[in-house]
Amino acid sequence: MKQKSLISINISTGTYNSFITELISMSAQKSSYTCIANVHMLVEAHKDASFSAVVNNADIVTPDGIPLTWGLKLLHGIKQDRVAGMDILPDLLKAAEEKAIPVYFYGGTDEMLDKTKEFINLHFNKLKLAGIYSPPFRILSEEENNDIIQSINKSGAKLVFVVLGCPKQEKWMSSMRGRINAAMIGVGGALPVFIGMKKRAPRWMQKSGMEWLFRWAQEPRRLFKRYLVTNSLFLFLLSKEWIASGFKKKRPDISSY
Repeated sequence: MKQKSLISINISTGTYNSFITELISMSAQKSSYTCIANVHMLVEAHKDASFSAVVNNADIVTPDGIPLTWGLKLLHGIKQDRVAGMDILPDLLKAAEEKAIPVYFYGGTDEMLDKTKEFINLHFNKLKLAGIYSPPFRILSEEENNDIIQSINKSGAKLVFVVLGCPKQEKWMSSMRGRINAAMIGVGGALPVFIGMKKRAPRWMQKSGMEWLFRWAQEPRRLFKRYLVTNSLFLFLLSKEWIASGFKKKRPDISSY
């Protein structure tokens, strides 16, 4: 997929459906990883060059957050579909069920994964669930990592949903490319929303770029600093890049599709 630079990361472009098609195709072809990028990931990449390299080396970087689609339109003239983790997770599971593609969930708590298994059995009863695993909340030894790699590969999984949170899950996927024989996708906070452990913002908030406010209201103490700092820094960086471009209004770039 073609990509466009946005401040510190390269965003893959295309229609929403083209992302689903490409991810399903990749599950049968090679070891790969996909980053689902939002403002938080972009700002983390801006602050940390090594993390920026992790994101930019990914096979696909989806524009999860509405502000990223705004940035692509402002700087490149692209009317880009939002490709959010909360949307592609159920759509990929549906496609995997239809095409008999085995899936695996790595990360999250035991409680979350137990609820995930229950949810899948109820709503995706024909899906091939190759395995689930909640790793210890600490740095793993090389021996432990090798055991995990062997277990996932032996399971026959072709889509691995990674639930470690940003930036841990992106770094883990990067370290596992070429070792885990599957398409890895960092879904982070999308899984607890998908299985009903958390609520998702109303549609109008999703479309207006205010979904972060809904999440902040659910976890004000944990997310206050992140949103106050990252959202402000993103607006500053985007404005700075637009000013550097000479305030040019880009013509629509249809070649990206």
